[in-house]
Amino acid sequence: MTRLTHDLSRPRPRLTYPEVGATRTPEALPVGYHHLRHSAVVGHGRAAFETAGEAVTTWRMHRASRARVRADADRAEPGVHLEVSLGAGPFRIGVPCSVIWTAYEENRIGFAYGTLRGHAECGEESFVVELEPDGTVRFTVTAFSRPAAWYTRLAGPVIPKLQHAYARLLGRTLERLVKE
Repeated sequence: MTRLTHDLSRPRPRLTYPEVGATRTPEALPVGYHHLRHSAVVGHGRAAFETAGEAVTTWRMHRASRARVRADADRAEPGVHLEVSLGAGPFRIGVPCSVIWTAYEENRIGFAYGTLRGHAECGEESFVVELEPDGTVRFTVTAFSRPAAWYTRLAGPVIPKLQHAYARLLGRTLERLVKE
């Protein structure tokens, strides 16, 4: 695993938005942002749930979707800093984030990260796996964001479409990982 290192003599980067933790209540996301909600069934049963939860919280799902992840921990925990990057060569864009909250519950596993300075967007995104009463394993991505860089402002409505496409890719990737 590629790890981030942090000079402890320097302050940790701050989040770039005030509504920290708002993805915990996806039905009440803050106004003034683009909202993303995507849900996909990725399996059935306790074993599928545990496999999916592990893949989400250890960055495996992101990596299997061809994202590069550098983190200062092997698992999602509040305060863990990470950089997720997509693309190739000079077109690879890395975005710094910090884990805001985690859920390691009997029927719910996941986390949310928030944007740090240098991220092209401003906001928060959560990745949660739930085991429903009938045994269905559901993966949900919830996010609120708005442009924070000139190029994301310039791209306008293209960015939300790309974010939704990536959420769908993560759902398909997680379903594949569960089946392996």
